[in-house]
Amino acid sequence: MLSAEAGSVALQVEDVSAFVTENPLLAVGALVGVVFLVGLVALALRRKQQTGGTGFSRLLARYDEVSVLMHPNPDPDAMSAALGVQTIANSVDTDTEIQYPGQIRHQENRAFETVLDLEFDHIDSDADLGDRPVVLVDHNEPRGFPGSETVDPVAVIDHHPGGGKGREFTDVRTENGACATILAEYFEEMGWEPADPDDDDSDEEEATLPSRVATGLIYGIQSDTKSLTKGCSDAEFEAAAFLYPGVDEDSLDRIANPEVDAEVLDIKATAIRNRVIEQAFAVSDVGAVSNVDAIPQAADELLRLEGVTAVVVLGEKDGTIHLSGRSRDDRVHMGKALRAVVEDVPMAGAGGHARMGGGQLSLDHMEGLGPSNGMTRDQLKDRLFASLSGDL
Repeated sequence: MLSAEAGSVALQVEDVSAFVTENPLLAVGALVGVVFLVGLVALALRRKQQTGGTGFSRLLARYDEVSVLMHPNPDPDAMSAALGVQTIANSVDTDTEIQYPGQIRHQENRAFETVLDLEFDHIDSDADLGDRPVVLVDHNEPRGFPGSETVDPVAVIDHHPGGGKGREFTDVRTENGACATILAEYFEEMGWEPADPDDDDSDEEEATLPSRVATGLIYGIQSDTKSLTKGCSDAEFEAAAFLYPGVDEDSLDRIANPEVDAEVLDIKATAIRNRVIEQAFAVSDVGAVSNVDAIPQAADELLRLEGVTAVVVLGEKDGTIHLSGRSRDDRVHMGKALRAVVEDVPMAGAGGHARMGGGQLSLDHMEGLGPSNGMTRDQLKDRLFASLSGDL
C-alpha cells in the first residue's frame, strides 16, 4: 500500500499527465519556455566567464607575448591601464611590450613614467609591432602611425566612444570616467589584494597587486576625472576605495606636482591673451608650439575664466593643427562638436566625451589639399564657434 506522501505524488503525476493530454500545445509552449530560460542562463554564465578580469586573463594566457598599445601621446590613464594589462599578463607568464606612437611630453606624463620606473617602446609604424597580438588600451581604434589601419587588435579595453572592437575580447565602457577603473575592477574581481606600500617583499606574492600598479591606477583615475570631480561614475569611487590601501603617497605626490616647463606657462598665457569670446564660448589660437601637450593644459586654464562655459584651444606643430576642447556647459558635447568641425576635412579626426575632446587635422588638407573646398584658419575658428553654438 502506498504511503500518504507517495499517494499524493502519484495523484500530482496523474494530474500533470491529464493536463498534457488535454492541452498539448500549452504543454509544449511551457517546455519551450523552460528550455529558453535555461539557454539564457547558460549564455549569461558563459559570457561572464569570457569577459571581465578572469576572461581577459584566460585570453592572455593563450599567447606567449602580446603588444599593449597605447594611443598617441599617452596620458596617465593610458599608461596605468597598460601597466595593469602587463601585470595580469605577467601573472600568466605572457611577455608584454608596452608601445606607443607620438610623444610623452606633458610634465605630468613624464613624471608618471619616471617615478613609477616604467619602460615603454616608441613605434614609428605597424612594422614595429612585429607579429605580436595587439591589446589596445584607452582607445578602441589604432591611430597615429603609418599602417595603423591594418592593425587588428585581439583585445580592446577602453572608455571612449567609438566602434573599435577586439577580435576576441572587447570591454568598452563609455559610462566610466577612466580606463584605469576597468583594470582596477579586473584585479578586484580576480581576488587580488593591493600590497602594503611599506612592504618591499609583498609585490612578489601571488595575487597581490604591486604598490606601484595601485598607485599608477589611482592616479590614472584622478587624472582623467580631475581628482574625481568630473565625468565620474560610481565605478571610479569604488575602484579608488579598492586601490587606496596600496597607494604610495610619496610617489603619488611626486607625479601630481612635477616641475612645469616654461613653454607650458608661455602657451597658457598666450591662450588667455589670444582668446576670442562669443556668448559663453572661448576659442584661442596659440600658434606654433613644440610641446603639443601644452595645448590641453591651456584649455583647462582657459575654462577657469569667469563666464566661460566651453573652450577650444588650437595650436600647430609640424604642419598639423591640434585641437583641445573643454566644456562645463550641458548644451555642448565637446567630442561631438569637434567631430562636426573637422568632418569635411580629409584625413582629419576628432572626438571625445561630453566634457572633453580633441582632434587633429593636416594644415595642407585643411587649406584645400584633397577632395574638399578647404578653409582658412579664421574660418576654422568660425566653424568652432558655430559648432559650440549648435549651428553646425
